[in-house]
Amino acid sequence: MSVHLLSSDSEPFVIDKEVAERSVLIKNMLEDIGESDASIPLPNVTAKVLKKVIEWCEHHREDPVVQDDQERRNTDIDEWDQKYMEVDQETLFDIILAANYLDIKPLLDVGCKTVANMIKGKTADEIRKTFNITNDFTPEEEAQIKKENEWAEDR
Repeated sequence: MSVHLLSSDSEPFVIDKEVAERSVLIKNMLEDIGESDASIPLPNVTAKVLKKVIEWCEHHREDPVVQDDQERRNTDIDEWDQKYMEVDQETLFDIILAANYLDIKPLLDVGCKTVANMIKGKTADEIRKTFNITNDFTPEEEAQIKKENEWAEDR
């Protein structure tokens, strides 16, 4: 059986039910509406991002559902997923938002691990530069925050 999806910019997608059900949101919708040729609208996901999400779901269609929190805490990302996540920051964050909206926990984990690895070992200034974040603290506020969080610094 195939499932019809409609992106927020009205682009239709037809994918295998098995692939679509990687998304808990879509799986629950399919259970609620039963078999239908009607398109499932996804108002929070553009065609560009939905295409990427479907690509990930296709690749991981056979994967078992992992409930192990220890496995999820591991920041290692397999080689295919690393290559998949080699996108510009805007697309990376859009994939994370789509994975969250569509309730695809393993994809959300991969996206968040990718961002965590981008941050790991960097100073606050390096993180600001990486993510183009402006520092809105006064020097006094920054000094106070550093003083309050001395315990968290690597020594």
